[in-house]
Amino acid sequence: MSIHSRIWSIPKAVRSRHSAALLLALSASLGVCAPTLSAAATPSGSQTEVVRATLDNGLRVIIVRNRLAPVVSTAVNYLVGSDEAPPGFPGMAHAQEHMMFRGSPGLTADQLADIGAVMGGDFNADTRESITQYLFTVPADDLSVALHIEALRMSGADDSASEWANERGAIEQEVAQDLSDPGYVLYTKLRTVAFAGTPYAHDALGTRPSFDKTTAQQLASFYHTWYAPNNAILIVVGDVDPQQTLARVRALFGAIARKTLPPRPSVVLRPMPMHAAPLTADTDQPNGALLLALRVPGVHSSDFPALEVLSDVLSSRRFTLYGLVPEGKALDASFSLDPLPQAGLAYAALDFTAGTDVKALEQQVRDVLATVARDGVPADLVAAAKLQERREDSFEKNSIQGLASVWSDAVALYGLSSPEEDLERIERVTVADVNRVAREYLKLDQAVTAVMLPRGSGRPVPASGGFGGQENISLGQGAPTKLPEWARQAESTLTVPELTTHPTVTVLPNGLTLITQPEDVSDTVSVYGHIRNRPETEAPGEQQGVASLLDQLLPFGTEQLDRVAFQQALDAIGAEEQAGTDFSVQVLAQNFDRGVQLLADNELHPALPERAMTILQGQLTQEVAARDQSPGFLAQRALLGALYPPDDPSQREATPQSVRSLTLQDVRAYEQRVFRPDLTTVVVIGEITPEQAQATIGKYFGGWSASGPKPNVDLPQEPPNRAAVINVPDASRVQDSVLLAQDLGLSRSDPDYYALELGSAVLGGGFYSTRLSVELRKDRGLVYTVGSQLQAGRTRSVYFIDYACDPPNVVKAAAIATQELRSMQTAPAGAAELLRVKALLLRQIPLREASEGAIAQGFLSREDVGLPLDEPARAARRYIELSAQDVQNAFQKWIRPDAMVRVARGPTPPDP
Repeated sequence: MSIHSRIWSIPKAVRSRHSAALLLALSASLGVCAPTLSAAATPSGSQTEVVRATLDNGLRVIIVRNRLAPVVSTAVNYLVGSDEAPPGFPGMAHAQEHMMFRGSPGLTADQLADIGAVMGGDFNADTRESITQYLFTVPADDLSVALHIEALRMSGADDSASEWANERGAIEQEVAQDLSDPGYVLYTKLRTVAFAGTPYAHDALGTRPSFDKTTAQQLASFYHTWYAPNNAILIVVGDVDPQQTLARVRALFGAIARKTLPPRPSVVLRPMPMHAAPLTADTDQPNGALLLALRVPGVHSSDFPALEVLSDVLSSRRFTLYGLVPEGKALDASFSLDPLPQAGLAYAALDFTAGTDVKALEQQVRDVLATVARDGVPADLVAAAKLQERREDSFEKNSIQGLASVWSDAVALYGLSSPEEDLERIERVTVADVNRVAREYLKLDQAVTAVMLPRGSGRPVPASGGFGGQENISLGQGAPTKLPEWARQAESTLTVPELTTHPTVTVLPNGLTLITQPEDVSDTVSVYGHIRNRPETEAPGEQQGVASLLDQLLPFGTEQLDRVAFQQALDAIGAEEQAGTDFSVQVLAQNFDRGVQLLADNELHPALPERAMTILQGQLTQEVAARDQSPGFLAQRALLGALYPPDDPSQREATPQSVRSLTLQDVRAYEQRVFRPDLTTVVVIGEITPEQAQATIGKYFGGWSASGPKPNVDLPQEPPNRAAVINVPDASRVQDSVLLAQDLGLSRSDPDYYALELGSAVLGGGFYSTRLSVELRKDRGLVYTVGSQLQAGRTRSVYFIDYACDPPNVVKAAAIATQELRSMQTAPAGAAELLRVKALLLRQIPLREASEGAIAQGFLSREDVGLPLDEPARAARRYIELSAQDVQNAFQKWIRPDAMVRVARGPTPPDP
């Protein structure tokens, strides 16, 4: 895969992450759509306006104009990472990344947090081996503020002992979070073997013992050594005037002094060990995973473009490696690259069911790769891989933030002039080149095997002790922070953002709703569809699991084209396609008609072959049996069981027996019952007119019909839940993942929704600047991340707070969070606090239109819960109108702090 399309199966960066398993379960329990959009990669094209400059102090600047939305993304790429960390301190670069949010001369940590929040809250950073990135995505009008922040941070950082003492706790919680991920643990072992004796032997995360030894003086020295304009690349992408932006960059960054940079550590690779012993780790997931990894040249090698194409070919669904899936030998199979500057890892990754003969599976993978090394790869798959790269190059322009990321990787990591240069290198790759690198680098006697084996950890345990005792905390609104003069306008401006989307809505005669949004930033068209459905209510009780089985059968082709022939037809036009209740296709505009034809054929006339049914049914039966022992599933069931009564539809789950008893007739009947045009919404977005979209969608979907009345897919309202405390043992975790939740009888259309959403943002809507972040992370270092969210469906809602922390802090953090909920009921939010949060929510509106995928997601989500397509503008007006008393009243009416359900997964927290 090229930089245009890389999807990482193992970590490439240390950056903020949230666990989503329980939250997805809540979405399902509410009837919240969350339609799945198959992600097309995002890119730059030759028509894009690009301005480049190098300032006198050495700062390289690249400005890329993209008018998709009135939004801009900035990325400051410092050419320093874990490779430059001092011996014994592998996380030094990562620690300094954290400290960059603790303030700089002329900008306090509180000011930075508040400014970031009022600009929409989309700011982050990541640390890799050779680069550290600082990222902002803001409304275009706020670009100057974002640049001002980055200029101040390039000028200096507050690496004080007091700030590091507080931040150390947060970063150590991040370490605990990653060490609770068996995949990450196995990945670190793999790197140790492949890159022993080099800086690559460790990633950028760091360790608790090294952070305990790290001093503020060391951090300051690291900053003053490496953070310099002549060691940085600034990328600006979005709806900007490039020349005006460059002038602003010169004014803000031009006076920062360049520095003399020291030599960088060398990377001298040792020979790979022959026939290395397999690496293993237990996983809390119901399925296992096998990785067969090989060391390959890095991104600076002339062989790397050919390796990218080889990786694409080996991942093709027409290739022999993926062929292990339809044969029933694996659940999924792919091949990926994890490149570093001087070397990298290439690996085959396969998922398998519990009880699989892993040694036999490994041997089959080795046989596939040995055949490739000996005989080469099919020429037509090389051509298909290169066509996919061209499509992905066009699609990159469809996301402002994604385009900034791709430019940053191309220039800062790959050392190229642009993403197009990578595509040009790939275009020059021949079949002979691919076969040569396969022979040279698929050295299976040097491959390292890594295996994750599923292990259950125990059943949920009801716990005593409630939510802990009284904590000595400062409840209520945070103290107002006076912002610098250059940032005050961002906070004081509360206006309804002008929506830049103007969709055309058409209802076809068969009831299908078509939404068309023309965009002209690329020569691509995407189709996203969603069928309102609910397996828990639409599948007969004895047939639970039929929806999952249908989903797994849909990739097996159509009535006219078998699995391989169908994939070949997609490859011929470079299309990405997915069928199901969430369906999609992404194509170049010239292939729109053929892409929709193939999508409709798969969606309306799936093959559902009996042989595949037999294989998949056996696999799904094993998956369900293993799932019932996995801590993630047990935590999900414990949460839903505490929120809803036993007869609620959310409690219905597939069992091994229900899956085993399914017939192909059951699957076909379910598909006919659920796949209905009158419950379907299709969004067409890209280089298309409403007339073209209507004609083509009507041509291929117009004959689709439904019989009988529409099924009821709404969930019932249930009585309020009672308080509960549940611990789910998980031996693979060193840290507890915690969710505090309660059900609400609130529908998404209830007028109180906006007051509750505003109050939720006061508690947890912004990094550092909101109450829970200040109390739990910034001031105490108890957690790495904490958030609050209101998930609302057509008929009911759930309010929750999620965080992760060490076991001794679970009860303490829950007590603080619960008291903060009470404070929202007993006192109104302060004027400054409410103003800041309103600005946050208003500025998030344009940010959510900064990619075509996000625009389509928004349309589908609003349609699913019965909201008008211009709901964001209506929400903005409502947020502006709301008072602190409105928020307090809503929390008094709906929130029950003493009725929270607490589910903790991981080591058992001690009693308070």
